[in-house]
Amino acid sequence: MVTDYPSKPIANPAPLGLSGFALTTFVLSLVNTGVATDIPNVVVGLAFFYGGLVQLLAGMWEFKCGNVFGATAFSSYGGFWLSFAAILSPSFAIGSAYTDGKLNTALGFYLLGWTIFTVIMTLGTLKAARAMFALFFFLSITFLLLTIGHFASATIVNNVAGWFGLVTAFIAWYNAAAAIITRESSYIVLPVGHVKAEHA
Repeated sequence: MVTDYPSKPIANPAPLGLSGFALTTFVLSLVNTGVATDIPNVVVGLAFFYGGLVQLLAGMWEFKCGNVFGATAFSSYGGFWLSFAAILSPSFAIGSAYTDGKLNTALGFYLLGWTIFTVIMTLGTLKAARAMFALFFFLSITFLLLTIGHFASATIVNNVAGWFGLVTAFIAWYNAAAAIITRESSYIVLPVGHVKAEHA
């Protein structure tokens, strides 16, 4: 005799993915601004595990929840952080394979691809909550500035990108907090700016 047990709903993985993205972006952006340090080694661990692996797992759980946008976003940016960590890690010898400043050009093309992808994702948030649109809008600007900064080997542009990255990180944390701090768990609710549904 086979007993069918009722399946339990999967918890919302978005706050986890957003938190992984936020913290890793926050630390890297501090490096890019020049406030913390110009040696990004501290980012590698975060990029491999929290921003990378954990965010990738959140993306897989979003697939199970039936959320195509969330699955694509978290899985892709998880892949971004894993690949970025590989670039920074001496074990992969990616950086040392480039000479005469060509690494900056290579990173410029790498970041350009992520800029294009992020703009596409931003278009997918036009009818989403304003807080989510703001996240992808600022992330698009951050990637664009980083792309320009690497192509031009312009430290000042990368510094500015770092400040936009910090704003992006805090917006990501805000979106995560809005999903965690609910009427069921707290006395306050964070507004995210839901768009009113259009009537036919």
